[in-house]
Amino acid sequence: MKTKRGRVVAIVPAAGLGKRFGEEKNKPFHPLMEKPLIIWTLQTLQNVDEIAEIIPVLKEDDLIVCGDLVEKYNITKVKRIVPGGQERQDSVYNALKVVDDKTSVVLIHDGVRPLVEADLIRKSLSELEDCDGVVVGVPVKDTIKEVESQDDLIVKNTLNRNILWAIQTPQVFFFEKIRDAYGKATADKYYATDDAALIERYGGKIKIIMGSYRNIKITTPEDIDIAEAFLKANQTSL
Repeated sequence: MKTKRGRVVAIVPAAGLGKRFGEEKNKPFHPLMEKPLIIWTLQTLQNVDEIAEIIPVLKEDDLIVCGDLVEKYNITKVKRIVPGGQERQDSVYNALKVVDDKTSVVLIHDGVRPLVEADLIRKSLSELEDCDGVVVGVPVKDTIKEVESQDDLIVKNTLNRNILWAIQTPQVFFFEKIRDAYGKATADKYYATDDAALIERYGGKIKIIMGSYRNIKITTPEDIDIAEAFLKANQTSL
């Protein structure tokens, strides 16, 4: 389906090593209430009418497994699965390179954020006006302190919590803007921790919209327990 801004393509990076998760098995395939993490994400994207295509990005060794899961769960918007790169940024860039329609809108969502809601995805897409990108986030609750370095944990500064946001995905961009930013960053050998930071680096305007504290990223085994608690709470409230 097309929006007035163009065809929407969802890129789902899931090629990370998951070192903090502590398992040999790739984290996107870990079960969450008997369903692989990445399938929760893909099914939500599948059910958003505005999205025309979904491009998962997996490690080379996991492409066949992902393809089998896509078929099993009938994720029809997945037409191709792209091999990942050394870093998350390389993986997303690999997916951007296969997007054919330059008028597209690109939505990037982490494969291991399984609790994202369709309404938040739609809201992100609708807010892509008068800016170069939209990201979702939540105000930080804790006091944030800056240290000298990872090795020197002496406090350098205490940041103003009132102006700090914890950024999540989805993140939404006009294709040509994000593709250009990725190209420049690759040439500069510059790596960032999220996609929007690349557009920011080259002078683009990014808008934050309110996300959800439930839209967690599965990073450690304890996060599975938290996600299950949220899902069970939803079931109880229905």
